Amino acid sequence: MGLFSRKRKDAKIIKPSGAVEGIFPFIFDKKVDAEVSSTIDIDIEDLCKYVDKKNKSGELEYKMTYFHAILYCFGVVFMNRNKLNRFIKNKTIYERYTTSFAFMAKDKMSDDAEEKMIYIELDPKDTCVSMSKKLAIDVFKSKNSGDNSMDDVIKTFLKLPKWLLSLVVGFVKWMDNKGINPKAITDGDTNYSTVIFSNLGSIKSNSCYHHLSEYGTNSIIITIGTIKKIDGRRVVDMTFTLDERIADGFYFAKSVNMAQEIAKKPELFDEELGQKYDYE
Repeated sequence: MGLFSRKRKDAKIIKPSGAVEGIFPFIFDKKVDAEVSSTIDIDIEDLCKYVDKKNKSGELEYKMTYFHAILYCFGVVFMNRNKLNRFIKNKTIYERYTTSFAFMAKDKMSDDAEEKMIYIELDPKDTCVSMSKKLAIDVFKSKNSGDNSMDDVIKTFLKLPKWLLSLVVGFVKWMDNKGINPKAITDGDTNYSTVIFSNLGSIKSNSCYHHLSEYGTNSIIITIGTIKKIDGRRVVDMTFTLDERIADGFYFAKSVNMAQEIAKKPELFDEELGQKYDYE
């Protein structure tokens, strides 16, 4: 992978499936030019009942949260919808070799509490229970074991004088664009995840639009709001921001509808993330 090669260590090159898909990265050469955003209410009543039942069963080592179950639903979607795992760099379409989710966790609910990055690669063999356990352990370790590796890298950079830090960050961004950033920088960085989730419901806030970043390979951000009741059923608002160059609107809409359908079928939650799910 030389400086002029389009090959990357984290993804394979995808040939455009049509003229529109092929020309889009040239017309819109930045994520910010191709952002689309939509807010949708998702019915999670059946999902909540599943989580409540599991927590009351006494079977779990760690408490399962509604957020964990929501991530599981989207995990099944992303395992079945490969275009969602794509990104654009240098006007080229790439598809990742792995699927990863990322989110921020606060040490405590206060203004001055530090945010920690949580990054997980999805295991196709995980069920909702095993995935929830991994998430709970990661959050616990993050809150109780000091900084993670990505925090260490950032804090090392912040020790530099500003003029030198600007040069270093500029060089890192250049390497990012070429796909040659070292693993010490990219591993565990939320900017390189398939999806970044923001659970705003945990701070009693509604979902909101969140911009994409030119740095990294992330193409989708999902913010999750507070749970409310509509016609006696628990519903949560979610705002999706995505790079429309990786797939068309129909593909995205179908993917969201698929997540909604899975959330209403808790019997699927005990099956593996990599289960084949046909949605029409």
